[in-house]
Amino acid sequence: MTAVERAQGLFREVFGGEPALVVRSPGRINLIGDHTDYNDGFVLPMAIDADLVIAARPRSDAEVHAVSESQQAPADFELGSLTRDIGWGEYLKGVAWALGPGGLVGWDGAIASDIADGAGLSSSAALELATARVFASTSGIAWDPDAMALVGHRAENDWVGMNSGIMDQLICATARAGHARLIDCRHLTGPHVAIPERAVVMLLDTATRRQLIESQYNDRRASCEAAARQLGVGHLRDATLETLETGVLSPRLLARARHVIAENQRTVSAASALAAGELRMFGGLMNQSHDSLRDDFEVSSSALDAMALAAREAPGCFGARQTGGGFAGSCVALVDAERVEAFSQVALAGYNRQTGNTGKVTVCRAADGAGTIEL
Repeated sequence: MTAVERAQGLFREVFGGEPALVVRSPGRINLIGDHTDYNDGFVLPMAIDADLVIAARPRSDAEVHAVSESQQAPADFELGSLTRDIGWGEYLKGVAWALGPGGLVGWDGAIASDIADGAGLSSSAALELATARVFASTSGIAWDPDAMALVGHRAENDWVGMNSGIMDQLICATARAGHARLIDCRHLTGPHVAIPERAVVMLLDTATRRQLIESQYNDRRASCEAAARQLGVGHLRDATLETLETGVLSPRLLARARHVIAENQRTVSAASALAAGELRMFGGLMNQSHDSLRDDFEVSSSALDAMALAAREAPGCFGARQTGGGFAGSCVALVDAERVEAFSQVALAGYNRQTGNTGKVTVCRAADGAGTIEL
C-alpha cells in the first residue's frame, strides 16, 4: 500500500470515519553542499519521490491528537498550553508554537511515511512541513512556501533543539519536480536546476542510523561559529581560503572552516555543471565534497566511506558522496541512466564486501514540494 492508503487506513482505525484532508511532504536528498546552510552558504538539494503523509480531520476544540504507523505512543497536546516534552510529537508541537497557537484549529491525524528515519533524508523536515500544511488547511492560513519553511526551521531549532540550517525545510516546501535547487541560504533564493535526462540520482542506504541531536552535529555548528568570530566575519560564507592563511585558527577550527568555504565554491560550480550537462565535472565535485566531509569536517563514518568508494568503482558512476548531516545514513550518487542496474549490483556487492552490511539502492526522482492530495 502507498503511504496515502496507509495513512487513511490508520485514520479510520484510530479515529473512525474518513479524514477531511490528506497532505504530503517529500523527503530530500542533498546533491552537494553539506554543513553550509547554517553558515549562510549554498546548497543543492532536491525533494525525492518518497513522502510523509498525514490524513487529518479538524476538531471542534484546540486539541491535537496524532498517531504514527512508526511510533507506539500517540502525540496529544492542547494548543492553548504548549509545554516542551520528549518524543516525536515535539515536532508537531514545535510547528504549532512557531505558527503562534492562538487561532489555530485542533485536529486528529494519522501519519504514514515512506521516508526512512535517520537515513539522512530529512524525515523531520517532512514532518514539520506536512504538519504546517495541516494547520494551514484547518485554520485558514494562506500557504506561503518560504514562510512555512521558516516556521518548520524555527520549530526544529528553537523548540526541538536541533541547530540545523534552513536547507531541509526550504527544499521540502519549494521543490519542483524534475529539478534540484541551488539555494542561497542567506537570502533564501536561488534557481531550480533541471536534472539531465541521461543522469539518475541514486540513494545508497548504508543501513546504519544516527540521531542528530545525540550526535556531534551541534558541536560542528558551534565550531563554525567560533571560527567565524575569530576570522572577524559574520558567517563562514564571508570568509575565503586566503583568509585562513592568517593563522588565527586552531588546526581543528581551520579544518572545519576550510570545508565550509571550499564546499560553498564546489556547490556553486556544481550547479553550473549540472545545468550545462557536464556530468563528469559534477561527479568530480561530489567526490571532493565527500573527501572534505570525511577529512576536514569529520562527519563521515566507515560505512559511509565504504559506500561512497563502492559507488565510485561501480559502472556508470559520475560521482558519489555522503548526504545529510553525516555520521551514518546514506550516500548519493549521480549515475548514467543506461547503467543503473549494473551500477546497483556492483555498488551493493562492493559495500557488502567491505563492511559485511547489506545496503539498499534506490532511484530517486525529483519531486514537488509539500502540498495537499485530492481525495
